[in-house]
Amino acid sequence: MRKKLIHPRWLVPLALIAVAMLALASMAAADNHGRGQGGGTPEHAEHVLLLSVDGLHESDLRWYVGKHPHSALASLVGSGVEFTHAQTPVPSDSFPGMVAQVTGGNPGTTGVYYDETYNRELLPAGTTDCAGAKPGAVVGYTEEADKNLNALDAGQGIPGLPGSILQMTGDPATLLNPAALPVDPTTCEPVYPHEYLRVNTIFEVAKEAGLRTAWSDKHPAYDILQGPSGEGIDDLFTPEINSEAPTEGSGNDWTTDNALTEQYDSYKVKAVVNEIKGFDHSGTEKVGTPAIFGMNFQTVSTAEKLPESDGLKGGYEADGVTPGPLLRRALEFVNTKLGTMLADLHGQHLAGSTAVILSAKHGQSPINPAALTRIPDGPILEGLNAAWASAHPEDTEPLVAFSIDDDAMILWLHDRTPEALAFARQYLLAQSGTGNGINGEPKPYTAAGLTKIYAGEEAAEFFGTSVTDPRVPDIYGVVQHGVVFTGKKKKIAEHGGADGDDRDVPLVVSGGPIHHRAVNSQTVETTQIAPTILGLLGLDPGSLEAVEIEGTESLNLG
Repeated sequence: MRKKLIHPRWLVPLALIAVAMLALASMAAADNHGRGQGGGTPEHAEHVLLLSVDGLHESDLRWYVGKHPHSALASLVGSGVEFTHAQTPVPSDSFPGMVAQVTGGNPGTTGVYYDETYNRELLPAGTTDCAGAKPGAVVGYTEEADKNLNALDAGQGIPGLPGSILQMTGDPATLLNPAALPVDPTTCEPVYPHEYLRVNTIFEVAKEAGLRTAWSDKHPAYDILQGPSGEGIDDLFTPEINSEAPTEGSGNDWTTDNALTEQYDSYKVKAVVNEIKGFDHSGTEKVGTPAIFGMNFQTVSTAEKLPESDGLKGGYEADGVTPGPLLRRALEFVNTKLGTMLADLHGQHLAGSTAVILSAKHGQSPINPAALTRIPDGPILEGLNAAWASAHPEDTEPLVAFSIDDDAMILWLHDRTPEALAFARQYLLAQSGTGNGINGEPKPYTAAGLTKIYAGEEAAEFFGTSVTDPRVPDIYGVVQHGVVFTGKKKKIAEHGGADGDDRDVPLVVSGGPIHHRAVNSQTVETTQIAPTILGLLGLDPGSLEAVEIEGTESLNLG
């Protein structure tokens, strides 16, 4: 059970869409700029703009484009290669989802299973005397790692917030609290997010080639995208989305009100626009447009999760297909902001040399509101620990060392023996009870809401790693369709699981050297975005370590 995010409202100016359409058209014709100079077609792109619209399903994009054939999203799809069966990694959380897009690797390779996990080799945060300290630590790379989790600037101390947030540093590692980070038992030093990643990133490869890089995301802990070198991104803008929003009735969080999340995402859009114009994210220093840059949007994700905001119903209509009014507003907002970026690419004569990739870190489940079953996971896990303690009174630790349950049940155990794994599996599958549905009505469940449990070696094999991996979960429970673990009624969808609604996301590559409309119906993975970006820039996809390990192929853009 975890907390999450929110959404928007913007009408799309027809003039802006017209400019966006012109921008896409000019991508196909190529600008008189860079490699496209002289009217020729560039062999490679000079820039790649990567946009992750978190929560967006392929079905959402198809619905919106069908209803708005003259929109910016429609023009992007209409002049590019659309992959209609793209899937994110499992678990479908934001952290592994974004890491996949920039490394080419799944969690078993990258070592990144979630933003909050457990590591059997590291020491707990705050450990200062490492000699003889017992290994085993929660690894929390969320807002809890900020110097000030209540501040939009994460504790930098910028006056005049929120309007001054673009003054936030491009080096967010400086805003992480070392005492909140897990500790390396060898060095007795805190482990920063970028140090936790096992493989290199597209940003590091680009930097090694002398190219500029930038990115914008939702927590300073996205320092992980810097890669193991810690220097992959020249300009990393990460305003804290779970901070206190300076608006009455905000619930102390930008994610609890649609208009506030829209406002928050607009800051990141402004950062990207500044970068398109050749400035750093703040718009104050002329540094040149990055070779790789982009951002994530939160508006769609939260519109799918909130039951209601600003008087509008969240999620989908009863048909389980049509976005409801809040989600429609969120899609409109994203479309408007995409149109702004495309128009600015055209205005800066970068349309012909810039490829735009649109995808998502994750989807959201369930799409059909009738399928929702909310289940409080706390009592289930407390019961598991109590049953184990009763059967093993000699044990001084609870069976479950750490859990993260959104719409999957992911457990790390203190006791990893076959007996303990079998006990956990049997206990969970024997649990039945009553949760609640979309309108709060009682709804029975069986088998703890699970349909399959991977345990021990099965879990390691599922993730493509070894049971000796100190990071791999001991239990991965796949939920019955529509199950969301929560003790409250404040959300109607979640992500993190293996459900198709979690994993089926859009993937469109448009602009730059792409001069045609194509639809590819083969199943692809968002891990393939990473080598594709390097290929578009004329760099070697094989220089990515995860690509070499997993054999990740570039997307077929033919």
